[in-house]
Amino acid sequence: MVCPVCGQRKARRSCPALGKQICAVCCGTKRLVQIHCPPDCVYLASAREHPPAAIVRQQQRDLALLVQCMRDLGERQSQLFFLVNRFLVRYQPPELQSLVDDDVAEAAAAMAATLETSARGVIYEHRPASLPAERLMTALKPLLAQAGGGGGTAFERDAAVVMRRVEEAAREVRSRDESNRRAYLDLLGRLLRNVEDAAESEAAQPDPPRLIVP
Repeated sequence: MVCPVCGQRKARRSCPALGKQICAVCCGTKRLVQIHCPPDCVYLASAREHPPAAIVRQQQRDLALLVQCMRDLGERQSQLFFLVNRFLVRYQPPELQSLVDDDVAEAAAAMAATLETSARGVIYEHRPASLPAERLMTALKPLLAQAGGGGGTAFERDAAVVMRRVEEAAREVRSRDESNRRAYLDLLGRLLRNVEDAAESEAAQPDPPRLIVP
C-alpha cells in the first residue's frame, strides 16, 4: 500500500490520527505539524522519549534561525514577535483554505506598512494582494490592538518593526526550502511543539522533597 500522505513510499505505520497506514518518513516529519497526533500514539511517545539525532539537529537549526530573525529586537518587540508567531501556528484559515509562507509575508508586509503610516500620523490601510493574506491581516488586527493596550505611536513603531521581521523571516526560511511552501510555518510548528513538550514534561515532574526544619 502506498502512503496516502506523500503518495510515494510504502505505508507501514498505523496512524491513529488519520485512521490509515502511512510511511515512516511522513510519520516522522509531519507529526504534530500537519498530522494532529493523539497523545496515546505509540510513535509520538517513542519520539518524545528518544528523539533521533536528525531531530535534535533539526531543533538546533530551527532555534538558530529564530534567534537570527530576532536579532536586535528589544524586550517588548521580542515578546510581540513570539505572540504573533504563536498566533500564526494556531491560526485556522476560513473555509479550510491552506495558508502558505507567501501569505504570511504579504500579510506581515501590509500590516507593517499600515503601522508605519499610522505612526507618521496618516491613517491609510495597506492591503496584501492575495485573499488568504488579507484574511490573515484582518485576524491579526485585534491581536495587535489588544497587545498595544493604548500604547499609541510608540507601540505602532515597535509593532511595525516586528511585522517587518516576521515578513523577512517568512521569506528567508521559505528561500532555504523552496520545495516546501510552508517552510516557515512548519518551523514555527516544530518550535512551539518543543516548547509545549518541555512545559508538559516539567509539569509532570513530582515536586522536590521539602526539608522540614524543626
